[in-house]
Amino acid sequence: MVRVAIAGAAGRMGRNLVQACALSEQIQLTQATDKSGHALIGSDAGVIAGIEPQNVLIAEVLEATEFDVLVDFTHPSVTTNHVDYCLQYNKKMVIGTTGCDAALEQKLRDAGDSIAIMYAPNMSVGVNLCLQLIATAARVLGDSVDIEIIEAHHRHKVDAPSGTAIKMGRVIADVLGRDLDSCAVYGREGQTGVRERKTIGFESIRAGDIVGEHTVLFADEGERIEITHKASSRMTFANGAIRACEWIQHRDKGLYGMPDVLGI
Repeated sequence: MVRVAIAGAAGRMGRNLVQACALSEQIQLTQATDKSGHALIGSDAGVIAGIEPQNVLIAEVLEATEFDVLVDFTHPSVTTNHVDYCLQYNKKMVIGTTGCDAALEQKLRDAGDSIAIMYAPNMSVGVNLCLQLIATAARVLGDSVDIEIIEAHHRHKVDAPSGTAIKMGRVIADVLGRDLDSCAVYGREGQTGVRERKTIGFESIRAGDIVGEHTVLFADEGERIEITHKASSRMTFANGAIRACEWIQHRDKGLYGMPDVLGI
């Protein structure tokens, strides 16, 4: 049995993670935390998630003796502190935080020398399958097409483009031998001029309660190919995270991604 702590348990994603833990026979939720002063501190994590009580109260601080794997879908600033904590107490991590900058990603790589971390901006099985399809399309089509990435999320999402969209862009750039930081174009306005073939465009939509939609468009003269993933429930991400918890429990150290968990 893998003992799991969930950071941000009172949030939208945190509640889905609590539900996913309850559905797994291999996972035991043993700790749930949220930010200091949150109105739901002291509440049962299961009740807050809309299921039966889990006898785990939402707390303000982690207790290292209470868990084996920390699941973190919070904010880069919080995740940074959690990495330091898990390094100190030799705890494994499953991280789904988006908006991580280069410094934090380097921190994760360095931490992987000491502890086991599974980091993915999107833990959906379908999205990670799409990443493989996108890589294949980029490899076949090469520089003969214009490539655009369109993503849509709910109005509360604070970072743009989404971590998943950036990941898709990096997959394409790596296949084509491009530097994404140099070739990415984020939105367009005014007299932009003729499109440069080797750029990779990003468009972000924030509206309503859209859980998450991503489309990669490969457009040529006379035809186009679209690879799309649409999520209708956060449970698809939560179930992927729980699958990652079961998998990473058997690793001592290293930085991994969902393709490692899924064997693709």
